[in-house]
Amino acid sequence: MVYMRQAQAESTANSSASRPHLAASSLARVARGDLCTGCGGCVAVAPRRIVMGVSTEGYLRPVQTGPVSAAEDARIHATCPGLSQTVEAAGRRDDALWGPYMAMHKGFANDPALRFAGASGGGLSGLAAWLIDSGTVQAVVQVKADPDRAVANVATISRSRGEILEAAGSRYAPAAPLAILPDIPAELTRLAFIGKPCDTAALRALAAEDPAVAARFPVILSFFCAGTPSLKGAEAVLKALGSSPEDAQLFRYRGNGWPGLTTVTRRTGETAAMTYHDSWGGILSKHVQHRCKICADGTGTAADIVCADVWECDDAGYPVFQEAEGLSLVVARTALGTALLEKAQMAGAITLSPFDMGTLAAIQPGQRNRRQALLARLWALRLLGRPVPRYRGLKITEAARQAGLRFLMRNFLGTLRRGLSK
Repeated sequence: MVYMRQAQAESTANSSASRPHLAASSLARVARGDLCTGCGGCVAVAPRRIVMGVSTEGYLRPVQTGPVSAAEDARIHATCPGLSQTVEAAGRRDDALWGPYMAMHKGFANDPALRFAGASGGGLSGLAAWLIDSGTVQAVVQVKADPDRAVANVATISRSRGEILEAAGSRYAPAAPLAILPDIPAELTRLAFIGKPCDTAALRALAAEDPAVAARFPVILSFFCAGTPSLKGAEAVLKALGSSPEDAQLFRYRGNGWPGLTTVTRRTGETAAMTYHDSWGGILSKHVQHRCKICADGTGTAADIVCADVWECDDAGYPVFQEAEGLSLVVARTALGTALLEKAQMAGAITLSPFDMGTLAAIQPGQRNRRQALLARLWALRLLGRPVPRYRGLKITEAARQAGLRFLMRNFLGTLRRGLSK
């Protein structure tokens, strides 16, 4: 299992080795454009020769420690979500902002503990626990809090409801769940995967190239993602709470309510907390990595099922972040996802009800704005000569047409100014 602390030590030891490396041109292009999502997919392609380390900015980044073959380099280039992503509607309804889907619902986990611990209704946690209990899968690959560094994450394999509960709740810090793939025990042949949209896009691309990966991961789950903040963002939250990484024993970004408080438990047993609005809106969102700002898919188009916050809105249509019983937006993106939701509801694992898609743009303004701004941001980066991802089938031009010229120009000039300042 490649954890961040292990990767740092391993990369330091190997970087001083004198043996020659066949440099991966795919990783060089990703680095040149600052396009890494930190998913760990390249580690899955070339285990031990690529590891994930923590950059000086506090993000997870690949470190090449051994020779990578031309075939492996080509596979990384074909599957890296930092470089490209292709989406095919394949007869499904296909929205310019929200991508292809079969149906949208709102719902929640019927297990009260999972609903309370989850960041928004416990939809993903309830589904994951049911997938294991029903025998649909043997285990779930997901992310949980690092036991040795409270603000950080580690990839884990959950085999029971209890382990799903332990990992429940959003984690607004770098995570590389695909880096664990080479270390999954051989006896686990049917797994579900929960990851960020970029993680699931990389896994789907790996599965398209390797039938063994597709067979091993029959179910892929994701969530709406506003971007990955650095560990420095989490440390800034701790500082605002009067704590430090060394002082923090436990750290919850969200959950234990909806949206739930950002809470640190110090080694003394004392706790301190701030609201989700203050932690994400005031601090963490300012530390989001560059690649996330030019993401065409924050909504998990590669997954079978996607969950998100389905906020209540005020009279102006803006989300209200007041504590309440959690509700999840539950999107079935594939026929498999539709069938699994029907079975999970019949089994009593989740409750689903109709959702008015016309309200989604108001509920998720961050997703809406980023999708509509994307084309202008990509134009600015191309003008600067910087590499950008290649998107196919994601309707970024159609999304841009929904925005006004003033909005597009502001994003174009803002991206251009930031690029020139670097």
